Amino acid sequence: MAGNSNLHASRADKADEFYTQLSLVENELKHYRKHFEGKTVLCNCDDPYESNFFKFFAMNFNALKLKKLISTCYATSPIAQRELSLFPDLEEPQEERASDKRKPYKVQITEVADYNNDGAVDLSDVEWLLKNKNNTRELLKGDGDFRSAECIELLKEADIVVTNPPFSLFREYVAQLVEFKKDFIILGNQNAITYREILPLIRDNKIWLGYNSGHFWFKVPDSYEEKATDFKIDENGQKWRRMGNICFFTNLDIEKRHEDMVLFRNYTPEAYPKYDNYDAIEVSKTVDIPCDYFGVMGVPITFMDKFNPSQFEILGDSRYHDGQDFSDDINVINGKTLYRRILIRRVNKGE
Repeated sequence: MAGNSNLHASRADKADEFYTQLSLVENELKHYRKHFEGKTVLCNCDDPYESNFFKFFAMNFNALKLKKLISTCYATSPIAQRELSLFPDLEEPQEERASDKRKPYKVQITEVADYNNDGAVDLSDVEWLLKNKNNTRELLKGDGDFRSAECIELLKEADIVVTNPPFSLFREYVAQLVEFKKDFIILGNQNAITYREILPLIRDNKIWLGYNSGHFWFKVPDSYEEKATDFKIDENGQKWRRMGNICFFTNLDIEKRHEDMVLFRNYTPEAYPKYDNYDAIEVSKTVDIPCDYFGVMGVPITFMDKFNPSQFEILGDSRYHDGQDFSDDINVINGKTLYRRILIRRVNKGE
């Protein structure tokens, strides 16, 4: 499928440097404004010189009434403040220029004011802050990995984590957030819904999808190889890759999660055949979920974008269900195995 080849490649070769466009960040985070007031936000997979997550929070620090913004970067990133920079005029600290090897550091901001006296508080003031306030930026002792002891201490300090974590480490990243009971808004691939480590969290209403999902373009470092599809180089020479089935995962309550799907199809055995090896009906499109069927249904993964826990319950998927991990999928009709399915059942039977 278009867009998915880049995801599979990134998992295989651990090429995880995909930089989210500011428009996508803004379109998602505008729905969470009430959650940020008085909170410490951590972007722990984000070089502030390059990350649009950091840029969003830095530009909106006062509007969101943040208490603190913390951002950390990883030592082995192939970008060394030369590509994708949000602050092209800001020089690297001397200790970072002394070596070609990327040095990890953290940036902590507790206020953003009109430092350059131009009558407005904007990104130029954040640039001034990073350039002139030595206490905002500090080298880390380790490599900046989110699993390191010093990064875990920053995680403990945070109220909300917002970032685009490495696709190849998504399972481990979410496990850490759950372990430390952190609120979060993170970018990932929709196929993660079916991961053995993620599906139980979704089933138990500990994680759900945010607002935006689909195929999106991401900036990538110049070192990334060119692809025949889902790849482009813009007029400035910047490389881009398109990733398929991207979505946001969160555990913060949002209005979308409480909106009922409008169901208008009627069940018939002919239109909704049962699986060969499991007592559930096949619903090939989310929009076709019948309004008058209350047994188990197999629906596409894209259903999760419409999921309301007051309307449906999630039982598992076509492999992980009934408290077990089965080697054979149950989504088989007339001997043909279909795409992976989420198993659901209606909750509000009284309608």
